[in-house]
Amino acid sequence: MNEGILKPLSAAVLRLFRPLVRVLLRNGVSYRTFADFAKWVYVDVATKEFGIEGRKQSISRVSVITGLSRKEVKRVRELPRPDDSASVERYNRAARVIAAWRRESTFQDAEGNPAPLPLEGPGATFSELVKRFSGDVPVRAILDELIRVGAVERLEDGRVSLIVRAYIPETSEADKLHILGTDVGFLISTIDHNLQDDPIGPLFQRKVAYDNLPDEVLPEFRGLSAKRAQALL
Repeated sequence: MNEGILKPLSAAVLRLFRPLVRVLLRNGVSYRTFADFAKWVYVDVATKEFGIEGRKQSISRVSVITGLSRKEVKRVRELPRPDDSASVERYNRAARVIAAWRRESTFQDAEGNPAPLPLEGPGATFSELVKRFSGDVPVRAILDELIRVGAVERLEDGRVSLIVRAYIPETSEADKLHILGTDVGFLISTIDHNLQDDPIGPLFQRKVAYDNLPDEVLPEFRGLSAKRAQALL
């Protein structure tokens, strides 16, 4: 490795690990378990993303890339994939329904906002929305999930009204941890892309920080920030 890169990369990784390790320790995940996670990902990424075009990625090459022994690479490759499929499925389907509700004119009012939808019946209904954008999951299961996380409410006339702009689990720790994995993963993938000389150019990546806001304006600022951020979505 280029020695000029190793020092800043090491510093970046240590900063990245600190909040992650805090989450792991809070949830009782030992170092050994984390090391097993890391080993699995090393082998998986080396196998899928660092092969030679036109050639099958061999155990020996993965061993060279990762620094693991051939025996350990073989063992890790034979392990089942760490799985959070239930959270993934629930997140993806619920998120697709909300996104379509906000995007598709069929399910919007005259002003272009998500319209309150009858559960069943002719025309635009919640059942039709779910069937079109959530596959074969029962309508009631999606409705219950969206009610559970506070994304929709039932009106007095029985219609279903969307009250958020995105699927954000508020009660399930497993769902929140799933979002930790996907959102942080997307951000790091964006930064990784921007660190490379990619022909399609850099992806949008920005942040803003202030260090001199008076304490008394913070509640108002948080409310304004949340409102404007939701409007951007």
